[in-house]
Amino acid sequence: MTLVAEMLRLNPASNGSPQEELAACIEACFDCDEICTACADACLGEDDVADLRGCIGVNLTCADACGATGRILSRRLEHDAALILAVLEACRQACRACAEECERHAEHHEHCRICAEVCRRCEQTCDVLLDA
Repeated sequence: MTLVAEMLRLNPASNGSPQEELAACIEACFDCDEICTACADACLGEDDVADLRGCIGVNLTCADACGATGRILSRRLEHDAALILAVLEACRQACRACAEECERHAEHHEHCRICAEVCRRCEQTCDVLLDA
């Protein structure tokens, strides 16, 4: 069991119920936040940085969306279903846009390939929660 899953289980609002999908999404959001930030930083160091401006902007937007989503999903006592759905949808859209942009650069920049993969994983975990 991951630390996120353990913390969710220990939260009184969870009633000890399993929260695997929620934990997976929270972890994916924080991974995506970190990787998108690192990808933007790597893009800034590339010789063709001018060609990567769009990628940098999308990376940073996705990082912000994922970090906020991970934090909101981690709060179990204040549970506003409509807000959670809206945040998950925004995160999914940000991840999709970032993955698409990074996939355009993945052949030339390994950091963009990794970022696209992490964004797709986060997008999928958001899909799972939205479908639940």
